[in-house]
Amino acid sequence: MSSLHETTPARRRVSARVAAVAPSATLAVDAKARALRAAGEDVVSFGAGEPDFPTPAHIVEAAIDACRLPANHHYTPTGGLPALKEAVVAKTRRDSGYEMAPSQVLITNGAKQAVYEAFATLCDPGDEVLVPAPYWTTYPEAIALAGGVPVDVLTTEESGFHLTVEALEDARTAATKVVLLVSPNNPTGAVSTAEEIAAIGRWAVEHELWVVTDEIYEHLVYGGRTFASAPVEVPELADRCVVINGVAKTYAMTGWRVGWMIAPADVTEAAANLQSHATSNVSNVSQCAALAALTGDLEAVYGMRQVFDRRRLLIHRMLNECEGVTCVEPEGAFYAFPSVRALLGRRVAGALVHTSDELAQVAINEAKVAVVPGEAFGAPGYLRMSYALGDDSIVEGVTRLAKLFATVE
Repeated sequence: MSSLHETTPARRRVSARVAAVAPSATLAVDAKARALRAAGEDVVSFGAGEPDFPTPAHIVEAAIDACRLPANHHYTPTGGLPALKEAVVAKTRRDSGYEMAPSQVLITNGAKQAVYEAFATLCDPGDEVLVPAPYWTTYPEAIALAGGVPVDVLTTEESGFHLTVEALEDARTAATKVVLLVSPNNPTGAVSTAEEIAAIGRWAVEHELWVVTDEIYEHLVYGGRTFASAPVEVPELADRCVVINGVAKTYAMTGWRVGWMIAPADVTEAAANLQSHATSNVSNVSQCAALAALTGDLEAVYGMRQVFDRRRLLIHRMLNECEGVTCVEPEGAFYAFPSVRALLGRRVAGALVHTSDELAQVAINEAKVAVVPGEAFGAPGYLRMSYALGDDSIVEGVTRLAKLFATVE
């Protein structure tokens, strides 16, 4: 007679669902760069997507004041401090023209949590989400964790990585429920025009699709371009639209972990129920800091944008001067996305490289330059390089790459 132990199937130590999640490539690159620096290496890192500026002083002072208030030492509503939700409403009206009620706002632990909760709330198993590629690494992972199916919709270097209705329509099936919009885009830096956003919004309405639009880089647009929000360009989309945003990129507050989602009230309520079991309220001190950011002026934001604009032109010019590299001019955010396809299948510093991932390994090992390979973004043959670092570091890092790529055989 067999024992229970012999007849019970072996159980996984880690669930299949979580085991399938790929680690964040951008954070992995940044971690490797930090480790090499700690070991005494002189590393230039283009990996992390965060401003190199300190959080503006008035925001920090607001957080210090908040620490002293006993009310902030306790639980607060899961959905966010009422004053901050009101500030999100006012800020969104000011910056994009989108009108909504505080009941439609959910304050989250960074925009990354808002991304996950949006897909977890909208997707049932098998629901397809159209994801423009190249894409930020977290989108397909969040969709898959929610039970959805990410479907890549390719954008090309030749089009400046702009998403089109035609590409979306080619990818649409009976299982399609959601389309993701990201403008300004991470990793490509593309900024969709108001006309492009409107066309996609009308197409989504026609086919009764949801739109999740990530607007985290809304203030970082350059060269006379303007930011456009889907529910503003197509008002009839509002009842099927989720807007993702936060303070991280605009106000140099990546470490404060405050983001939000704006959605129809029933979706916001459902997402808040999910959050009540996951994290409860966002840190009250961080929420008070975000309140100071949103209710203050944009002077510091404009100053940072001016610096990023100068840096994007610098890195764009220098990359296009490198052997085997072509780079579309970034239109927004703070990333360059150069093609290195001409270097693949050749020897660089004596090493035969077949992929952009292998090239990135050569770059960190031989030139001590950290870049994120395009494989992480669904775009083999490219590199993502953040220019949210000092001008001197950009010059030094790209100069090292130029010397490295000059060794190609």
